[in-house]
Amino acid sequence: MAELVNDDRSPRAIRLGRIAALLRVAAGVLGWLAVFLALAGLLGGITGGDLFDLLSRLIAGYDGAADTALLVMILLILANLSAFLVLMIGVGAGEFWSPPVLAGLLAVNVALVLWLGFIPALIPIGFAAYALALMAGDIGAFRVNPLMLKEVRERMRGARSFVVMTVYLGLMSAFAVIIYLIETQSGSAVGTSVTGELGRNLFRGVVGLQLFLIVFIAPAFTAGAVSSERERKTYDLLQITLLPHQSFIIGKLESALAYILLLLLAAVPLQSIAFLFGGVTELELLTALAVLAVTAITFGTIGLYFSTTLDRTLTASTRAYIAIFMLTIAVPMVIIVVTSVFRQFFVTAVGSSAVLQAGIIYLRGFAESLNPAIVLLQTQDLLISNRGSMGFYTEPIFDGVLLTGVPLPSPWLALTITYLLISAVMIVLSVRGLRDRDA
Repeated sequence: MAELVNDDRSPRAIRLGRIAALLRVAAGVLGWLAVFLALAGLLGGITGGDLFDLLSRLIAGYDGAADTALLVMILLILANLSAFLVLMIGVGAGEFWSPPVLAGLLAVNVALVLWLGFIPALIPIGFAAYALALMAGDIGAFRVNPLMLKEVRERMRGARSFVVMTVYLGLMSAFAVIIYLIETQSGSAVGTSVTGELGRNLFRGVVGLQLFLIVFIAPAFTAGAVSSERERKTYDLLQITLLPHQSFIIGKLESALAYILLLLLAAVPLQSIAFLFGGVTELELLTALAVLAVTAITFGTIGLYFSTTLDRTLTASTRAYIAIFMLTIAVPMVIIVVTSVFRQFFVTAVGSSAVLQAGIIYLRGFAESLNPAIVLLQTQDLLISNRGSMGFYTEPIFDGVLLTGVPLPSPWLALTITYLLISAVMIVLSVRGLRDRDA
């Protein structure tokens, strides 16, 4: 994976480098814009609602409350930021999916401008349009990653992949049968109908077990992506090729995630059994799939990062699992405990600051959105209780005079954007870490 010096790079490599640099600038601009809007929202909460009304004009087509409009803008900007970071690496690697994904991102932002009057979308529109114009000059530079093809073929030709899938589906099938037997026996014992509750419990059990398995499978498939090459003494052979670091990282990640996503899709029929007993909607199934997929991608990128920075696969796997534990359990638990104590002892029901209460609610919501299990349960509860929509809901607070509501993104939406942003950062850090080690 020898990186050619700037003076000796081919015109194609120079063009791809310029496009990647352009996308990096776009990500930086969007990041600062998100920070500015967040600070403006904080200032608006302190000084009054006039600033909220002014900022809401940036998304004039949204007919919700002004504070909710600001939250929508920040989330959309963060989603664009994540996409540009991933595209920056994809373009540098010459990945075949980069032009269509960038074109899709451009189309989505154009739709946001036309539908919601989302003025900040003009920034990604401008950068994406210019990048696509540069890509059009040499569309042949974008091809299927050769390392990904090699890894996928090797994995699917062996027996290990089919054994893992068989065990994976077998465990979930057995677990679903156990839940069914327990629920039907308990239901007949009390003489009540358990049809709707049975479907929900069956769905929760299958998705919960699937999440548990994904937590262990995803990092295991990526933690040895680079370190195993070093252990087998084959990494030096890859270094003498012209494969850039971006292509190496993306190829390893694509091959691992392709199999993990295959496992997720293979389990859809088991999840769909819940429809036979009621209590579960198609929206819940799609939401669960989205959360599981994003979780697998994020945990996979965490494992890949440690694989690029460490020489031993065992060490990389251990640190990946520790990082995942910190991300999903330790950090959320600390934040929840601290905010609960602070809210109990320092925030009184009468005369307390609405801004302070809102800040505590947002911080607690962010902590809960880091745990996919909590997110799945909360999302299902919101759907059952019909509290808000799939996008946003309100959390009531008492500011000493009247009861008001704080807009919050739906847990699955908060997790999706947060995890995608983490994944994008992990991919960038993996490329940088591999390049620094080879320098």
